[in-house]
Amino acid sequence: MSPTRIKGSEHGVVRLFAVDLPPEEARRFDQRNGTWPLRASLGADWLDPDHLVYFDIGDLEGVGLTDYLTEGHGISVEELAPLRQMLDQMTGHALIVTSQAFGGRDQTITPRAPLRHVATLHEDRPPVIFEHLPSDAATHPGSASGADHETTPLTKGRNRRMALVLLGLLLAALILVAMLT
Repeated sequence: MSPTRIKGSEHGVVRLFAVDLPPEEARRFDQRNGTWPLRASLGADWLDPDHLVYFDIGDLEGVGLTDYLTEGHGISVEELAPLRQMLDQMTGHALIVTSQAFGGRDQTITPRAPLRHVATLHEDRPPVIFEHLPSDAATHPGSASGADHETTPLTKGRNRRMALVLLGLLLAALILVAMLT
């Protein structure tokens, strides 16, 4: 695979690699014993192992790689549709590298054997919609601090949720005390 430039601002990208190694070697590929062969094969300067998923595809029995990518990584069914047959036929080990694995650092990766790039996918995130929220000064002229404003439905809902959370915590504490006594 040719070098790939990773921007520090990258978000929501999921890279899938096949790991072309015999089973015994594949089990040792992710060992971090000073050299960490996985990182060396990815050609990365820096990686956060908490944002890598290295696994035996056979462990997904009953789920399958396509459904795992959809349910576990938020990849849309539409994006995976043209890849479904290939993904469902994959065996052996695989590596999933998310954008967070690069820690917000600009770098260039140059994957090499035993890694084989399969797909670069994108998390299916709903668009962020910002609603116009009036400021206290706009709703209560002359009161920039908002100290004399009335309770709005938004704050009533927030207060109700907070009361339910506190009630739940109190109930959990009572159950815990009852169990311990």
